[in-house]
Amino acid sequence: MKRIILITGGQRSGKSAYAESLALSLSDCPVYLATAHIWDEEFRNRVLKHQQRRGSQWDNIEEEKFLSKYCDEIVGRVVVIDCITLWCTNFFYDRTAREWEQPQVEVALEQLKHEFDKFTSTDATYIFVTNEIGWGGVSTDAVQRRFTDLQGWMNQYVAEKADEVVLMVSGVPVKIKE
Repeated sequence: MKRIILITGGQRSGKSAYAESLALSLSDCPVYLATAHIWDEEFRNRVLKHQQRRGSQWDNIEEEKFLSKYCDEIVGRVVVIDCITLWCTNFFYDRTAREWEQPQVEVALEQLKHEFDKFTSTDATYIFVTNEIGWGGVSTDAVQRRFTDLQGWMNQYVAEKADEVVLMVSGVPVKIKE
């Protein structure tokens, strides 16, 4: 049976650790699908720390954009997708000339929605991790405002499709949709 769980919250709120714990409570060998693009050495070290924390009981997949390539591998499995924010970034920065204008953001959003729907059509338990980046106020930078729009709209789309939504606050899970 397909199930979608969205775990959201601010940076360092405990989202990934909670998602991993939940996945391990549901499966002996869950899948960890990482969407990160390695931008620099500091970020590479963050990724390595995450991998070390998880250990060897996970099947790891790294895919920056096209999650649906792995539908056959996840049938009937528990999958942590970490995270929607980085996944959105990969589509956002893949735009061409005048990429930050509203119509281009809407194109990226439609691509993300299409890929999400295609990926989640498989019978599996999906645990999506995301960030609430719009809580800090309106940025003075146009590019940041456009990305915040994209991220917020995608979070709303996933939350609408989700069976359960959990907000992480200082390491404490608060169920906001059951």
